Amino acid sequence: MKHYYASPVMQRIRERLERLYGREAESLVARAAMMVGRYGVEAESRPAPHACDQRSALLITYPDSIQVQGKPSLPVLQKALETHVGDAFSHLHILPFFPASSDDGFSIIHFRSVEAAFGQWPDLQALGKSYSLVFDLVLNHVSARSGWFQDYIGGIAPGRHYFIEADPAEATLKQVVRPRSSPLLTPVRTYSGERHVWTTFSADQVDLNYANPDVFFEVLDIIMLYISMGARVLRLDAIAYLWKKAGTACLNLPETHEIIALLRDLLILIAPDVRLLAETNLPHSENISYFGSGDEAHWIYQFSLPPLILHALLGGTARHLAAWAQELPEPPSGCAYLNITGTHDGIGVRPLEGLIPEPEIKGLVDHVAGAGGRVSTRRAANGEEVPYELNSTWFDALGGLPGDDPELHLARFLCAQAILFSFKGIPAVYFNTLLAARNDQDLARQTGMSRSLNRTKWQRAAFQSVAENPGSVAGRAFAAQLRMLKIRSGHAAFHPEGPQRVAAVTDSVLGIERISPDGTEKILALANLSGKPARVEGNQLKACGWQEIASKDLLAGNDACADGAVALAPYAVVWLPLG
Repeated sequence: MKHYYASPVMQRIRERLERLYGREAESLVARAAMMVGRYGVEAESRPAPHACDQRSALLITYPDSIQVQGKPSLPVLQKALETHVGDAFSHLHILPFFPASSDDGFSIIHFRSVEAAFGQWPDLQALGKSYSLVFDLVLNHVSARSGWFQDYIGGIAPGRHYFIEADPAEATLKQVVRPRSSPLLTPVRTYSGERHVWTTFSADQVDLNYANPDVFFEVLDIIMLYISMGARVLRLDAIAYLWKKAGTACLNLPETHEIIALLRDLLILIAPDVRLLAETNLPHSENISYFGSGDEAHWIYQFSLPPLILHALLGGTARHLAAWAQELPEPPSGCAYLNITGTHDGIGVRPLEGLIPEPEIKGLVDHVAGAGGRVSTRRAANGEEVPYELNSTWFDALGGLPGDDPELHLARFLCAQAILFSFKGIPAVYFNTLLAARNDQDLARQTGMSRSLNRTKWQRAAFQSVAENPGSVAGRAFAAQLRMLKIRSGHAAFHPEGPQRVAAVTDSVLGIERISPDGTEKILALANLSGKPARVEGNQLKACGWQEIASKDLLAGNDACADGAVALAPYAVVWLPLG
């Protein structure tokens, strides 16, 4: 790596390390240089970055979402996806597959191993031949059962310096912003007596101390391993909480942004084709700050999109969703939004702050609870318990309206997914959303976790029954989403770098115009957000700047226009080419 020392990237790395660690920076630069190449991931051996396009889409799945008793689950997953999903998705996000003690894999015991029940590293590498793999980089914390934390308890270096101790009586801790209602500090009996360690998410998830550069370099070593094993995207889990500083909210701190930018620079040197995905379930303005100046995360989740789509479809109004989309800033060059609806976690409430009125947020919370979901809370600065997350499958969250029936419910669900596939960015679909799964009340009672409602695991025969039975609700939902993705992949207008224009054509009809980067193709998506038929007149479209609209709907393959107007069935979506 000697030839890197004088490069602009190495200069930035040196400056970032100095801002984080002061006088140690020079020795840390040399340490980074020695680490590069350990796993054979130097830049010269890597392909150039793959540009995402309209074919890019991401499937989110647990490593054991599909199971066969007595068999490791990763090979089972590979066979099922290759048979029934194929190339509808370009990327596969396999949620944590490491030995873990809680939180469905996010409380990691060992970062460098694959849980034996799932398989081995070669099983992941085999999946990487069909899909670009997304690995979770769980930066913020480790399991209380991890070797690092056990070394901390025993006073053994280097683990004894990897964690954060604090005094529960410290007044400034009240300023800390958290996504949970559990205690911030957890008492632990150590070799030198009782200590209180920082636990942002749970007593079993102990926060790491990034003020110690040894922690950063442990993580850098893990990153190199993951890249060598096939990771093409690193999802930065819970990244907003990474750095702690007394007297602050310990959220979105400048040092956290510096860490992400440092990782980005290091990837430029060792793996320029690997992308960083920031997971920050926060109010919208905070969320998009993780693009930095185009020098931090390559991708960020659109966390405001799911609750806004849910609000729009439950209320039958396009106003708030359109108003938000009209103000969306363009991502920096080389960056993209990752668009989601249902995920393995819940539907965030905080991303709605400032976007819709508080009474309407409460109405959304009440609806999901009434439809069989649950509401997770966090403790606000004033000590009040406030909604943080709605726990439900995406399908069930969209049900339960007065006078509903199965056909309207399914149409509403597919409308939501069609809006997802229409929006500027890269669409991501969670496995249980792909299958229109229902709330798993039995699993939630068994685990005691509200998020388990949306974490059903499928026996292979049950999955095959859905995938091969287009007559069932789940089978229809599965087939329709794959079909929409395949149609989408054939149109450059849906390229994530192409422009977007959004408007509420009427109160209940949302219009999304997508344009290819070179301007040669334009498509207008029209979505009826209500349970009643809608008719959009030509003058209404012209008022929004849309004219010369082709009558053939790319989704249904038939004419959607009659007498100069577009007729939309309840919850229908059409994709119409523009002249």
